[in-house]
Amino acid sequence: MKKVAAGVHQLTIQRFVNVYFVETGTAGEWVLIDTGLPGSEQSIIAAADKLFYPGTHPEAIILTHGHMDHSGSVQALAEHWKVPVLAHPLELPFLTARAVYPPADATVAGGGSLAFMARFFPPQSFQLSEFVQQLPANDTDVPFLPDWQWLHVPGHAPGQVALFREKDRTLLAGDAFATANHESVPELLLQLPKISIAGAPFNYNWQQVGESIKQLAALRPEAIGCGHGPAVAGQKFTEQLQTLADEFKVPAHGRYVATPARTDENGVAYLPPAPHDPIRAKFAIAAAGLGALAGAALLIKRYQKHKQNEYPRPQSAEPKRQRTEEVVR
Repeated sequence: MKKVAAGVHQLTIQRFVNVYFVETGTAGEWVLIDTGLPGSEQSIIAAADKLFYPGTHPEAIILTHGHMDHSGSVQALAEHWKVPVLAHPLELPFLTARAVYPPADATVAGGGSLAFMARFFPPQSFQLSEFVQQLPANDTDVPFLPDWQWLHVPGHAPGQVALFREKDRTLLAGDAFATANHESVPELLLQLPKISIAGAPFNYNWQQVGESIKQLAALRPEAIGCGHGPAVAGQKFTEQLQTLADEFKVPAHGRYVATPARTDENGVAYLPPAPHDPIRAKFAIAAAGLGALAGAALLIKRYQKHKQNEYPRPQSAEPKRQRTEEVVR
């Protein structure tokens, strides 16, 4: 676990995704930001017990957004701790099984290793109706965290939020950007610090991504924690974020580059057509070939079995001859 700033701790799960423990200002009280991948609940509970006291629980769980690597363990933790889950209103369709997030774009330029892996990710939607509540739409104060404000930073997810504490300029940015090179899985797993675009294959609106980065860079944060990458602090990273904002460019190509997906309070309102994916096509051809081979092998096996039943082999006389010899002896 790493300290981000006063009362803010980062737990990195499976060297890939971060969750945050944020103290409220009252002794022993805290809020959990994001919940990691499915199956992360025991690691999070153990870390909380160690950081605070055995049997502790947060006042609430706040989701920066509902993608699987941020809300994967939320139901298990909400059931265990019996606490509310808070998210932006535009995330609720995806967190109450009324809608599915826009499909990942494996063809996006610069997507790197993550784009290749995104081809195999399942559609993302969750049924959390029993637990999830919306953040107050007309109040940017973060519930239970009196010094914090939340900011709507869409583009990666429709209702993505970042949390900012102005008194020490601490920013928890979700996936509005990353603090490691998200285009390289090895660099991400090694936690090499670098301000970069986050989750390019999952960005459904590149104009909003750029606007969100500019909005957060304007805050001039001095301590930064994101959904992916190590916690960083200092002028060096403040300037890196400003550079990312100043030099932001949409990718050269991709499903959502020319025309973004459109979302509303009910979920996805429009999806641009999926572009041709040569790698997916190759996988489909290979899968069809393997299927044909498997089918041919099964037909041959059935044919051989049929021939055996139709023309059974004559029983060998050798065992009988051996028994006769034994009797003569």
